[in-house]
Amino acid sequence: MKGEAGSVPHNEKQKQEGHIWGSMRRTAFILGSGLLLLVALWNSVTWHLQRFWGASGYFWQAQWERLLSTFEGKEWLLYILGATQVPVLLFWTVSGLLLVVDTTGKPNFISRYRIQVGKNDPVDPMKLRQSIHMVLFNQFVISFPMMVWLYPILKLGGDPCRRELPAFHWFLLELAVFTLTEEVLFYYAHRLLHHPKLYKKIHKKHHEWTAPIGVISLYAHPIEHVVSNMLPAMVGPIVMGSHLSSITIWFSLVLIITIISHCGYHLPFLPSPEFHDYHHLKFNQCYGVLGVLDHLHGTDTVFKQTKAYERHMILLGFTPLSESIPDPPKKMD
Repeated sequence: MKGEAGSVPHNEKQKQEGHIWGSMRRTAFILGSGLLLLVALWNSVTWHLQRFWGASGYFWQAQWERLLSTFEGKEWLLYILGATQVPVLLFWTVSGLLLVVDTTGKPNFISRYRIQVGKNDPVDPMKLRQSIHMVLFNQFVISFPMMVWLYPILKLGGDPCRRELPAFHWFLLELAVFTLTEEVLFYYAHRLLHHPKLYKKIHKKHHEWTAPIGVISLYAHPIEHVVSNMLPAMVGPIVMGSHLSSITIWFSLVLIITIISHCGYHLPFLPSPEFHDYHHLKFNQCYGVLGVLDHLHGTDTVFKQTKAYERHMILLGFTPLSESIPDPPKKMD
């Protein structure tokens, strides 16, 4: 009997070790297969894209040189416009279009793709106004000075407004580094903000929206906005000594993707927002952007058991996934 009793913890330990090694093997297989596929396709894909880039490269280089001539001696102003105002304009354009649906429920061909049915239908106007005020504060009182502060740091590694635009292959490498850097820094900063002491004082503000909408993607405590939103996106361009064109495209992509992640609609042909929407619903799952670190740390195990996980894909048709993969019926008391 003692031997049987003592064997239980040992068996459990073996199971846990087997689970860890199995997870690591699956991760290595996925990453390895992806790397081999990338290498196999790299020459073919980049050859076609390089032809397109080269064909239009002279045009964009000429436009860039014209901008440099216009802002000669005031390159810092060109940097401010490109690194801050272009992404902000895109943010409010996309968020504004989604706000029409959030506040009116129309047009129906968009509202029918709502993830959390019955939530924000319509959105609370008072809560929305307060959130927009906080977003504007973060953008112009926090983000703007940080981007101004970034300019002299970037100049230490090379002038961001230098005359020659980056080569296509270099731009792709930059995007890869930016994305991986942001994933790592955002994941751990986000998990840190879920520590009970920090969550109550800082991160809880962002989670006031359990059913998020696009514009509240930047609705956060100023400390969170610096640590979790700004710094993870800024480190990549600093490391790579990036050109203003790369910085402008990167920050624009970051804002558009975070809007999509928070928009509350699983729209056709766009990245799936199910992952982060589930985080807002349950709080303790799905901390990252790509989901790689969530897989490695096991912070998506509950999510993977839900219908939301089954719907976590790019919708390639026009039938809402909430209809083709509906939630199970709620149990009656």
